[in-house]
Amino acid sequence: MKILVPIKRVVDYNVKVRPLSDNSDVDLNNVKMAVNPFCEIALEEAVRLKESGQASEVVAVSVGKSESQEQLRTALALGADRATLVESDSVLEPLAISKVLKKVVEDENPDLIILGKQAIDGDNNQTGQMLAALLDYPQATNASEVKLDSTNVEVTREIDGGLQTLKLNVPAIITTDLRLNEPRYASLPNIMKAKKKELNVIPLADLGLDTTSRTELLSVELPPSREAGVMVESVDELMDKLKNEAKVIQ
Repeated sequence: MKILVPIKRVVDYNVKVRPLSDNSDVDLNNVKMAVNPFCEIALEEAVRLKESGQASEVVAVSVGKSESQEQLRTALALGADRATLVESDSVLEPLAISKVLKKVVEDENPDLIILGKQAIDGDNNQTGQMLAALLDYPQATNASEVKLDSTNVEVTREIDGGLQTLKLNVPAIITTDLRLNEPRYASLPNIMKAKKKELNVIPLADLGLDTTSRTELLSVELPPSREAGVMVESVDELMDKLKNEAKVIQ
């Protein structure tokens, strides 16, 4: 069984992002980049399935600039067997990325596609669902547990008020939630081995897809600063301010 894991290059979650001076985009100059945390969870689950003997190969794929090879090498160090980069100089929307991934899936013919439910930069939570629609594959989102056999995959997902368990025929698409697993760290020997693993680069233009942007980015701005709080001397003063100034109680 082959598992395909799409990953995305994002700003490291420890970095406090800032807009450019003209508010045209996020300032990425000299900013530490990393694998999207939800993608790490997806990759960890795929590697665990391989280690348990339920999968034979894990393939990582990314869509982005040439710098994304760095994150694919990380994926190889974490256990992926090989990787593919669909190289694009422009930032693509979820629909365009889904179209690219559909092409990769048709070429690779994996039995299972596992990807993070969202990326921490755009927070769109769209790519997995769009890819499932384009491929007409069954899907399970926000997975917190995955059980696999030769023809089916059983996915437990968290919903409002409890848990829901779905049984899907493969090939299928799963998007991962935070509680699915805890990703491992790449060891130095595996980092060195990753340098020798296969990493293919495919120009986006070679796929012949329409990746035209459907939306326009108008501005990137920081949220407004919060005003300082007010200290009160008594409960009566607090109640007076809540009633007459904030007007949150009657």
